[in-house]
Amino acid sequence: MVHAGINHLAVLIAAVGSWLVGAVWYSILGKAWGAALEGVGGNGASGSTPRSALLFITAFVADLVISYILAGAIGHLGPGQVTLKNGVISAAILWLGFVATTVTVNNAFAGRKPSLTAIDAGHWLLAMLCAGAIIGAMGTA
Repeated sequence: MVHAGINHLAVLIAAVGSWLVGAVWYSILGKAWGAALEGVGGNGASGSTPRSALLFITAFVADLVISYILAGAIGHLGPGQVTLKNGVISAAILWLGFVATTVTVNNAFAGRKPSLTAIDAGHWLLAMLCAGAIIGAMGTA
């Protein structure tokens, strides 16, 4: 299903893939992430409270928005340029220019540990690379 040059199925699959990357990433690095938050108020996502469910839904919506924006950016490369390689390159460039910089500045001003910045920025790098690869591989048709 394509509309205005965006393959909506690719975007949905990319969002699910990105969300799963985050689930695996924070499952592996959850203790390190919590330690990096020491003194900042806990992670809020532990347990099975209704608030936890809302956090995971929020994360998926964010992944969906990022996937749509990434699909639009990749699509702007022009006809025949929506490829796996260009999807990954575009994702890396957008991550470096917008995500890594934002996470770094926000955490620096909040006085958070550099390890928290590395964990969070690393998550978004892998999530965006996953989304870019899926969108690029699936193309616009």
